[in-house]
Amino acid sequence: MSMNSKAASAIVLFLVVLASCAVRKSEPVKGTYFQPKNSTVARGEQLYMIHCQKCHPGGEAGLGPAINANPAPQFLKRFQVRHGLGVMPSFKPEEISRADLHAISKYMKQWKHY
Repeated sequence: MSMNSKAASAIVLFLVVLASCAVRKSEPVKGTYFQPKNSTVARGEQLYMIHCQKCHPGGEAGLGPAINANPAPQFLKRFQVRHGLGVMPSFKPEEISRADLHAISKYMKQWKHY
């Protein structure tokens, strides 16, 4: 793959992620609060509160956009966590391990509209 096609692919990926953020309005997390049913989800909740809650309170828009109703595929969300996008910082594996990222994702899937 040439350097130009890599750059073009990166630009297209960026535009897809950016467009998915602009398509939907922020919506509050609907439904009742749930109690995590397993240790992975419970760990994901703890990690979400540490790493994500400041900018995405309850999955809603805060400093960052709402993530509770974002239709982007999981691989794009993981890419965004690892590489950042816009004002969102990147989180390297030393900060959020692959297992921790999986736990956060499992916690977020418990939300009604995620």
